Amino acid sequence: MNVTATPKQLLHLVFGGELTTLGSTEFKNLDDLDIVGIYPDYASAAVAWKSRAQQTVDNAHMRYFIVHMHKLLDPDSVKA
Repeated sequence: MNVTATPKQLLHLVFGGELTTLGSTEFKNLDDLDIVGIYPDYASAAVAWKSRAQQTVDNAHMRYFIVHMHKLLDPDSVKA
């Protein structure tokens, strides 16, 4: 009997916006944040991040981030 295990769900959020200054992670306007989406793994989140970041390459203040939501949802499972 061949049982295929379902991979553990590791949710990742991709979002971004315009920063107040180049060296910060403070957003200029929280109402304008771009929530790209939530993805089931890092690889698919990275594809979405790269695509959106490349679309905004002409604006040096625009930054996109990948948040490891699975680490926030289950902090006890994260190794120190």
